[in-house]
Amino acid sequence: MKQTDYLEKILTARVYDVAIESPLEAAPNLSARIGNRLLLKREDMQPVFSFKLRGAYNKMSALSAKQRKRGVIAASAGNHAQGVALAAQKLGCRAVIVMPVTAPRIKIDAVTARGAQVVLRGDSYSDAYEHARRLARARRLAFVHPYDDPDVIAGQGTIGMEILRQNPGPIAAIFVAVGGGGLISGVAAYVKRLRREIRVIGVQPVDSDAMARSLKAGRRVTLAHVGLFADGVAVKRVGAETFRLARKYVDETILVDTDAICAAIKDVFEDTRSILEPAGALSIAGAKEWAERNGEKGKTLVAIASGANTNFDRLRFVAERAEVGEHREAILAVTIPERRGSFRRFCAALGRRNITEFNYRMADADAAHIFVGVAVREREETERILRTLRRAGFQTLDLSDDEVAKEHMRHMVGGHSAQSGNELLYRFEFPERPGALMKFLSAMNPTWNISLFHYRNHGADYGSILVGIQVPPKEMGQFRRFLSTLGYPHADESANPAYRLFLG
Repeated sequence: MKQTDYLEKILTARVYDVAIESPLEAAPNLSARIGNRLLLKREDMQPVFSFKLRGAYNKMSALSAKQRKRGVIAASAGNHAQGVALAAQKLGCRAVIVMPVTAPRIKIDAVTARGAQVVLRGDSYSDAYEHARRLARARRLAFVHPYDDPDVIAGQGTIGMEILRQNPGPIAAIFVAVGGGGLISGVAAYVKRLRREIRVIGVQPVDSDAMARSLKAGRRVTLAHVGLFADGVAVKRVGAETFRLARKYVDETILVDTDAICAAIKDVFEDTRSILEPAGALSIAGAKEWAERNGEKGKTLVAIASGANTNFDRLRFVAERAEVGEHREAILAVTIPERRGSFRRFCAALGRRNITEFNYRMADADAAHIFVGVAVREREETERILRTLRRAGFQTLDLSDDEVAKEHMRHMVGGHSAQSGNELLYRFEFPERPGALMKFLSAMNPTWNISLFHYRNHGADYGSILVGIQVPPKEMGQFRRFLSTLGYPHADESANPAYRLFLG
């Protein structure tokens, strides 16, 4: 479609039967910290706590009366499902939502409460999508795509229209979370038609960067695996139309990690007392990263707070990781001599800094290993602490960016085992569903011993599990086949420095 077509489609989009014109609010505390005026486009305040109802309603309202009478179908694990359900309720048509069986009960209940029929199928969104397509053909239902549809794109583009109307003054950049690309392509198509000087910047998690990779390659790239913390943007392949528009209008993409997302959730809470979901806070994390990287000061920035559908159980994890993401906590592994006075000398080297976490385990008769969290004001202070401790004669390792150390090892500091020969350390992502662990155990060779296991439920669809498995060297070929047939995303952590220091 031509650019002018999208301008017209956005200007005439039907969204306000169900959506509100969300506020564009200042974030004073965060603005002061980053040295720029940051405005939050509060899509988390929509009736379904997400922008997704805009595109869903615009698409469904454009269907013929005959199509609406037959009904609509969609595949989604969350926000799009609720948007379609609300739109169907408003338009008086039947809606079928196919969700993976791993979808949390809170999301299923939210969809059924609006009168939609939920069909559970498969472990992933991809499984649910394929089943929804089959049902659409079999039952002649209209399929409502979550992002790769001109009417859906135009509905999301009304957010860009509102931003320019609400802030007619200078805007340096608009930051947009990117999954399949529906939101950013709609916003960019409108903004670049009227205000070409405004930069439109996409933000993705480092482990769900399908759009960033596709733009770099000049073609759509399919990811083998996607990270699931920001599940609202966990898309393996972006849309064809959204990719075309992104190539034409999006200025750049920024990648942020889980800690940065958690820090952004905390930042927004401190300014608004609202709690965004991880995908909803992506744009704020990107705005912070962009301002710091480019040394920008005194500019007006807009970040779209795209959603607030999060499980309460996840807040424990968010709080745990936010300080590291904001560079307010350093995570260190320190080796001290096992003799009188060493611990006191270590504390003296740290000075009057606040210790946020402390785990101690005697390693042997000569040394002890300490896993310690220290409150800092900035990244540079971590470097100063490292230099101070090393000058004092303590072997010190910075674990602040080590995912295994932060998610698992900090809860497991317990010492080495003389019985753990031939131990391999692997990190797996398990679907949060009954039978997932049994599937893992049943696929394993019964002669392999599990020598280490750590898992915590963070209220997400998937959990991260750390497993030590004792595999004889001559059976490594069989072990590799086990990994390939299991079907769970995994990573070899056997060389992880924190593991080697505390448990290996």
